[in-house]
Amino acid sequence: MTTHPLLKVRDLRVVFRRRGEPDTVAVDGVSFDVAAGQVIGLVGESGCGKSVTSMAVMRLLPARGVEISGSIELDGVELLALSDSEMRERRGRDVSMIFQDPLSSLNPVIPIGLQITEVLRRHRGMGKAQARAEAVELLDRVGIPEPRRRLDTYPHQLSGGMRQRALIAIALACRPRLLIADEPTTALDVTIQAQILGLLSDLVRETGTALVMITHDLGIVAGMCETVNVLYGGRIVERAQRHRLFGTPRHPYTHGLLRSIPRLDSPPGEKLAAISGSMADNLPWAHSCAFAPRCPRVLETCLDITPDAETSGGRLLRCHNPVPASAE
Repeated sequence: MTTHPLLKVRDLRVVFRRRGEPDTVAVDGVSFDVAAGQVIGLVGESGCGKSVTSMAVMRLLPARGVEISGSIELDGVELLALSDSEMRERRGRDVSMIFQDPLSSLNPVIPIGLQITEVLRRHRGMGKAQARAEAVELLDRVGIPEPRRRLDTYPHQLSGGMRQRALIAIALACRPRLLIADEPTTALDVTIQAQILGLLSDLVRETGTALVMITHDLGIVAGMCETVNVLYGGRIVERAQRHRLFGTPRHPYTHGLLRSIPRLDSPPGEKLAAISGSMADNLPWAHSCAFAPRCPRVLETCLDITPDAETSGGRLLRCHNPVPASAE
């Protein structure tokens, strides 16, 4: 597998501005790479900046009230410099996204089949009959029963899980070079979840698609992602290869996330560990560590000085008082 990154994100910053209100910094200097055929994970609680990062890459954030800076390169092309029409040509063909909420992502007044064939005809140049046949195959691959009959079904006539599967079929239709999956299995039961994850793994292996997996499910991350990026308050606080991250988490936030997962070997009645507070308890990164109000290892330095992002041995770490690396 090539090590040349297909997607290069550098110092991405997204600020939401509202008249008469303080600016909201949703993404604050995020940088990462994804190579063709590679799967990386973006992990963190709701509100940490994962989905906003993906929407910035797709150029789907509103033009008004949002300031985006930094660099997003797809195979050497700066996406932030493209016109709206040029970016529309790339969406679906070169980069595609599986959205978290299928009900708001699918057009409610257009049948599922037409929403799939539209992508195939526009980006792959298929005729009407060929596109319809391909749509049936796509629906069958994502586990929708009676796929031919479902082509004429409207989104509101499907269950939540089936809507999610239809959305995945649309995203996979053109076999994009870069696929962003934002909680792709949230509405699915366990058996269909395994089927969809297997389908995504096959896509990466067979076509060399680069996959960015955004999820709360650390089990999915452990099973699929080669590299894991842990976000907090709009910044990456830790990045490492998955075995190192799960085996020896260094940042207190990463450590807390992993300790909160139920374990099969835990004694009966043992309480789950929890991270105190909420994402709303952040401090500004400009002059402190955002995680300090919730951190069990907080120092005076954490309240006054922004921790630098240090890279050593393939791990990025942003912390003044990390968890000891007992196994490294």
